[in-house]
Amino acid sequence: MYEKYRDQGLEILDFPCNQFGGQAPGTAEEIKEFCTGTYNTQFPQFAKIDVNGDNAAPLFVYLKEQKGFEGFGESESGKRMAGMMERMDPDFASKPDIKWNFTKFLIDREGNVIARYEPMAPLFQVEEKIKELL
Repeated sequence: MYEKYRDQGLEILDFPCNQFGGQAPGTAEEIKEFCTGTYNTQFPQFAKIDVNGDNAAPLFVYLKEQKGFEGFGESESGKRMAGMMERMDPDFASKPDIKWNFTKFLIDREGNVIARYEPMAPLFQVEEKIKELL
């Protein structure tokens, strides 16, 4: 998607985070090497940060204030994720926290937070909204 739309103004910013099942345990350099070597990512990747809790990066505090958690949807993967989250925290749905890696925020050219997509959101939905904004 980045390669398809970057010439029209799409930017993707990647902020690795190890707060979700230890999925990003390496250094920033190791994570970047893995992403570029495995997935040929070409968009900017920043230092590893926290997105939840007392040490959450201010950017993610702001993003969560603008677009809180609205659920995982009705897909099977969404239902499984909701079940997993509920076992860890029965009150998870009422909190704006990022629930899992690959949560995406869509921001327009003026800096307005337009949408939040949970990890299992179909990418075609994200792409449709991106095309509207471009």
